Parts: sequence; C-alpha cells; structure tokens
Amino acid sequence: MARTPVVKETVGDFSLPGGYLDEDRFVRSDYVLSAQRGAPVVLAFYPGDNTPVCTAQLCSYSDGLESLQSTGATVWGISPQTLDSHERFARARGLRIPLLTDGDREVTRSFGIDAPLIGLRRSVFIIAPDGRLHWKRVGTFGATFPPAATLSRHLLDLDSS
Repeated sequence: MARTPVVKETVGDFSLPGGYLDEDRFVRSDYVLSAQRGAPVVLAFYPGDNTPVCTAQLCSYSDGLESLQSTGATVWGISPQTLDSHERFARARGLRIPLLTDGDREVTRSFGIDAPLIGLRRSVFIIAPDGRLHWKRVGTFGATFPPAATLSRHLLDLDSS
C-alpha cells in the first residue's frame, strides 16, 4: 500500500474522468492535476455519492465555493462511483464542484487512503500552486470532514508560506 503524501512533498500527477453541473447540463471531461499548476487545488476524497456524510461534505464545499475560489483554488470531489452516479448526485443536490471518478481506485491507492469495505478513507488534500502538498486531513472513521471555512483558512495560509 502506498503511503499518504507528506506536507511539502510534490504530489504525483493523475488524470481522472469527471464532470460538473453547468445549469442543466452535466459537462464531462478529463481532469489532470498537473494542468492546475499555478493555482491551489483541493482534493476531497469521499466514499460514496448520496450517502449522509458525503452529501453533507460535498454540499458544504459547493455552498462555500465562492470563499474557496476567492483564494484562487479549484475544488474536486473524488470517489469510486461512475460518472452517471456523479451526475445524479450533482443534479439531486445542486453541487457546483467537479466530481471525478476513480473507479479502479488507483489514485486513491496512490494517496495511501484506500480502505477495505468502504473503498477509501474520507480525506482532503490541499495542493499548493507548485504541486506540493500544503495541508491534509485523512479520516480514520470517515464520519467527519473539515468544513469549507477550514479549507479557506488553510488556502489563505498559502499566501504567507
């Protein structure tokens, strides 16, 4: 099993299929981490679409999107479900962040957060504009998550580091 990246360490590149809700269209494309260089990225790994804690987490990030984007950040939700599942989830909840599919859990394993039975440990990683890990929270049981305000504070810390 891969280890979880360490703060200040460069995070490995990846590409995943995903999509985002644009008014009434779910726009699908590939998302490449290295293409985001020059701006911070929040990677929010979550176990499953339409589950109570995951719904609360993704709704929190979607509702707090303006605050997160005001720091220049992009926010991606990542889980093993299909794009069709992500589309239904985004539509049902009005989510405004891209939802990426890690169906084979290769990216999840590369971040060292795969877990038997649930697929992955709920985790959030903030990647600095230079591609290095700035902050992380890896859940043990997956019942809690950092709210958007906490992520915004850590993103603002990028300016002073």
